Amino acid sequence: MNQDQSDIASQNPAGEPAAEPSLQQQLDSLHNELALLRSESLRERADLDNQRKRVARDVEQARRFANEKLLGELLPVFDSLDAGLNAAGSEPSPLREGLELTYKQLLKVAADNGLTLLDPTGQTFNPDHHQAISQADAPGAAPGSVVQVFQKGYLLNDRLLRPALVVVARD
Repeated sequence: MNQDQSDIASQNPAGEPAAEPSLQQQLDSLHNELALLRSESLRERADLDNQRKRVARDVEQARRFANEKLLGELLPVFDSLDAGLNAAGSEPSPLREGLELTYKQLLKVAADNGLTLLDPTGQTFNPDHHQAISQADAPGAAPGSVVQVFQKGYLLNDRLLRPALVVVARD
C-alpha cells in the first residue's frame, strides 16, 4: 500500500507520472546554487578580513594609549618640577642642576611613550590645544596670540591629554 501511495504522489493531477527535471535543468539549478554559495563565501571572507583589520586597529589604539592614565597622573609632577625650577631662579646651583636633570629625564621618558609638551607662548591661540582663561592688553604682541602660559598642555600621540591654560592678547 505504501508503494501505491508513492506512485500516486509521483503523478501529476491529470493522473500521468510526474516528469523528472531534465539533466540540463538539474545542471542549471546546481550552477545557480554554486554561484550563490561562492557569493556567500566571498562575503564571509570579506567580513572576516574587515574584522581582522578592525581588531588590529583596536589593538594598536590600545597600545598607543595604554599609558594615558599613568602619564596623566604624572602631569602634576611635571608642573611641580617646572615651578621648582622657576622658583630656584636662573643662578646655577646644585639644587637647580639636579631639578633640571630630573625634569629633562622625566620629559624624555614621557616623550618616548608618546607625550608631547605644549608650551604655546607667542603662538596664535588654538582652541583645540589651548584654554583661554583671560585676555590682556599686550603691546607688541599680535592680537589673538598667547602672551602668558599658566599651565603647560600635553598631547599623547597627537591626542590632547590636557590643554594649556593661557592668557591671550586682546584684539
